[in-house]
Amino acid sequence: MNCTSKRIGFFFGKLSGFTTSVNYADIGIRTFTTTTKLRIPLTHVDASGNAHMVDVSDKPATLRVAIARGRVLMNRETFDLVKQDKIKKGNVLTVAQVAGIQGAKMCSQIIPLCHPIAITKVSVDLNLVDNIAGPLDCAVEIESQVKCKGETGVEMEALSATSAAALTVFDMCKAVSKNMRIVDIRVIEKLGGKSGHWKE
Repeated sequence: MNCTSKRIGFFFGKLSGFTTSVNYADIGIRTFTTTTKLRIPLTHVDASGNAHMVDVSDKPATLRVAIARGRVLMNRETFDLVKQDKIKKGNVLTVAQVAGIQGAKMCSQIIPLCHPIAITKVSVDLNLVDNIAGPLDCAVEIESQVKCKGETGVEMEALSATSAAALTVFDMCKAVSKNMRIVDIRVIEKLGGKSGHWKE
């Protein structure tokens, strides 16, 4: 049996392409060759594979914008109480909005390798949506936008804002029903930086 393989190399957070060839002709099995090429830039990993904070000192400061969205699914009973402002803890949408803004500002203290960013704007909008297909047919929909003028993007801050708002909705309503689901949290748009404009 002949078995040969090229070395797999890790360098500056990238996995180089590699090829593996195996010949089983001498034992009566069909010869086959597999080739896999991966190029994955991992900016938070150094040449030795250790985690580190990316050095952004040489990057120009530009306008950065990120928008993240998510939903808290709930049943009709809970939804109606939120809509009528009858949740005992207080106004769900107002408290969740403030929590979302706070979540954006606290991002670098939660996510270890995020840079502390001088945020210039955070907006968190919450909307009530019903008649959704599924067993939990109502939702609080959350959309967060974060802006700054800096060397790195604000996607994580937007995600943190949406996540904190969603968790707060859950916390405010859990005494009524724990049958809620936080879903679909993701970045839907970003602007600025080397990669420019991206939209879902």
